[in-house]
Amino acid sequence: MKNKKNLGHLSPDQMYVTQEQGTETPFTGDLLYNKDTGTYVCVCCGNVLFSSDTKFDSGTGWPSFFDIANTDAVTVKVDDAHGMTREEVVCTKCNAHLGHVFSDGPQPTGLRYCINSLSLNFDPVSD
Repeated sequence: MKNKKNLGHLSPDQMYVTQEQGTETPFTGDLLYNKDTGTYVCVCCGNVLFSSDTKFDSGTGWPSFFDIANTDAVTVKVDDAHGMTREEVVCTKCNAHLGHVFSDGPQPTGLRYCINSLSLNFDPVSD
């Protein structure tokens, strides 16, 4: 069951993506072109999901990462919606929808976590 507590801080678009398995329009996300050093966290619960060290430009229109921050960061589920089978990525801590993972990413993992900017906050490294 999704954690519905304390979601009042989310915009309607963030609610749509994280709670209704929505997808933001490609090439519109605030974090797509972010090149700063830091961590990407779940917009709903603050769980650390990805590091800027694993972010890469996939050309797909969504922030992409080749690895997760730690083994407990995300859960992958089968998504049979829209007439295709994909692997949905959700936050392990609160079950928020983040995006999908594909096996066409760079080494060393060969994975591409294709994540909605609307499902993330960015915490920059402090100087």
